[in-house]
Amino acid sequence: MRILLVEDDAIVAAGIVEGLARSSMSVDRVGTAELAEAALAMTAYDLAIVDLGLPVMDGLELIRRVRRKRMNLPVLILTARDGLEDRVKGLDIGADDYLLKPFLLPELQARLRALIRRSQATASSELIFGPLQLDLGVRSAKLSDQVLDLPVREWEVLQHLIMAAPRVLSKQKLIDSLGDWDREVSANAVELYVSRLRAKLASSPVQIRTVRGIGYRLELA
Repeated sequence: MRILLVEDDAIVAAGIVEGLARSSMSVDRVGTAELAEAALAMTAYDLAIVDLGLPVMDGLELIRRVRRKRMNLPVLILTARDGLEDRVKGLDIGADDYLLKPFLLPELQARLRALIRRSQATASSELIFGPLQLDLGVRSAKLSDQVLDLPVREWEVLQHLIMAAPRVLSKQKLIDSLGDWDREVSANAVELYVSRLRAKLASSPVQIRTVRGIGYRLELA
């Protein structure tokens, strides 16, 4: 998952980026709402984390502008403001959830997973496609109850495919979601990850079909 973090505190931001990276989440961080608007115009993100106390334009105005553009991007407010009015206002203008500072990283990770599931219309942290099972909470994968040993990138590709199924997942969406500003992912790399996954799924009815010119779709034979 590729996340935009809008946080002007460099220390807080560094902790979030490092912690989410351990959960296989790619994070692009900006320190102002103005830079966030520019990033959103260039990149398709799966989710945004927005601090309210930003310099110049605050987080509430950023969220308001995002919703005016009819972007259905899930947004989590991160704030030190503990007043009820600020929280209610944030949710009313379009935020999907909020978390008060200070916070524990596991709670942030859990809330992000919940927002992603909600945006994908998935109620559980366990994703099932035929004999294939993925648990987002512990990042485990099983095929016919046998554990699949998946490196981080292969896990991320499989997660995107199963969450999109039965729809086609575009190759560009995979490229955008797997990369970040410090490590872009090429089309050739995506093809390599898909090829490796196909080999690991070969003994099962789960297939990754190439839809020429568009991307990939998970299917049952």
